[in-house]
Amino acid sequence: MALRLMEVEPHDYTYICTPTGNELPPMIEHWILLSRLLGKPILPVTSGKSLAGLIRQQNALPSWRMRWCTRMLKIEPFNRYVSEHQPCVIYVGIRSDEADRAGVDYSKSKFSATQRFPLVEWGWGLPSVLAYLDRREVCIPDRTDCAACFFQTLYEWHQLWFNYPAQYAEAEQWEADTGHTLRSETRDSWPASLDGMRRLFEKGHLPPDRKKMADRKAMCSYCAR
Repeated sequence: MALRLMEVEPHDYTYICTPTGNELPPMIEHWILLSRLLGKPILPVTSGKSLAGLIRQQNALPSWRMRWCTRMLKIEPFNRYVSEHQPCVIYVGIRSDEADRAGVDYSKSKFSATQRFPLVEWGWGLPSVLAYLDRREVCIPDRTDCAACFFQTLYEWHQLWFNYPAQYAEAEQWEADTGHTLRSETRDSWPASLDGMRRLFEKGHLPPDRKKMADRKAMCSYCAR
């Protein structure tokens, strides 16, 4: 959205992101690439704390029942930034084929902010977005979320352990320190703890959904080159 806006509606935009401090290296590299293509830095907006810091402070792990990570590390810092830069227009990257997403209704808030959905205005669904990124030679990282997210799949946990052992070990230590797990014991037949999964990974066990990321990457022809 940001890249296309610069082509069709050139303007002195402010680009921001809300990092958690737990992003994988490819995501950091992606932000750097976008900054270069946009010709302007992407401003990190934070709460002053990282995911690791908040876990230590609260002695609790985020989960699908207590998704405090998104609220404290993304929503609240962003709203604070908006409150300090009123009035403003917020450009939201929801696609035209995402009817179940609506963004935030700022008309019912104290903020003097309006929203625009350029991808919806252009009628761009997923195929259009992927085709445009392909032309711009931009490949979205496999993971754009936190390195240790309770939503991620067994395959993603395996890839984290295999490619980024230090970050896997950090998440494993979070579980040991809090006495809880980032996964659900009822989710599948694999061990819920990262310690238990690591022991299986070390023995050569592979998760059943290891093919999913390969399928996703194949969607973008530039990424497949």
